[in-house]
Amino acid sequence: MIIVMKHGATEAEIQAVVDKIRAAGHKEHVSRGAELTIIGAIGDESRLDPEYFEMMQGVERATHIVKQYRIVSRDTHPQGTIVNIRGIPLGGEQIQVIAGPCSVETQEQMDLAAEGVVAAGCRMMRGGAFKPRTSPYAFQGLGVEGLEIFQKAARKHNLPIVTELMDVRMLDTFMEHDVDVIQIGARNMQNFDLLKEVGRVNKPVILKRGLSATISEWLMSAEYIAAGGNHDIIFCERGIRTYETAYRNVLDITAIPVLKRETHLPVIVDPSHAGGKAWMVPALAQAAVAAGADGLMIEMHPNPCEAWCDADQALKPQELKQLMDTLSVIAKAVGRTL
Repeated sequence: MIIVMKHGATEAEIQAVVDKIRAAGHKEHVSRGAELTIIGAIGDESRLDPEYFEMMQGVERATHIVKQYRIVSRDTHPQGTIVNIRGIPLGGEQIQVIAGPCSVETQEQMDLAAEGVVAAGCRMMRGGAFKPRTSPYAFQGLGVEGLEIFQKAARKHNLPIVTELMDVRMLDTFMEHDVDVIQIGARNMQNFDLLKEVGRVNKPVILKRGLSATISEWLMSAEYIAAGGNHDIIFCERGIRTYETAYRNVLDITAIPVLKRETHLPVIVDPSHAGGKAWMVPALAQAAVAAGADGLMIEMHPNPCEAWCDADQALKPQELKQLMDTLSVIAKAVGRTL
């Protein structure tokens, strides 16, 4: 940790900082310049809080040197991680597309959706049994019944399923129903109790970016999961909230190369929730693959006009198939496969 003293800090103030560093079991290195005095605290940074020093007299600021997201950092794991999802690799040369409806509605709907997922060439299926909705009067999902319908439809085609966990009390139910990938939604990105619990299970986790979360906050949320022992984490960029109202969210394409530099974990993109309109999805999906995304999560409904939620952003089965053909060409252009 580096502690920068204010201009004109007294010897007594400098010594007080040194004493506090030593009291924490660390050593100090004091560098006295013409204008400023900088003190380095040498030791385990996790035991020191910058705010602990910034409240002291004469201190301008205190900052960590080592990144606080240690387990998920590429500094500690230079090679990219491949998350294995029932034999399907996510994070390697092959780009994975997870497709399916926003919510589980009926058995017939999910059966048709699963057929469309397979016909398009996708290897995993998404669908919400529990739905976080802005309005308490909107459809909230079928719950446990939805999990059963989802599994029945997906297992016919040997498709791993991805579905959102909203409440820590339902984690055991997710495990009992053998959910293949647990999704933590944008609204729960900083639900730290939930993150700690999914960190204790042996299931891959897709961590969506919060509505207004910084990259650093997102990485720290992943660290909560990793600190519990679960390192099978997948970041999902789904657009962030800004002043713009022409589309649902602003897809932060820049986040893909930044995350690729900062973490060894896979990065996927949800173009459906970013654009909020089906006609935007192909362009955003193509841009994500070109920018280096390891996968996509795309909403597809057998009949979008009849979807119980997010109808505007769902592709038709044939539209998904056409998009997959285009993505295959882009993937090849950047040295990958689909």
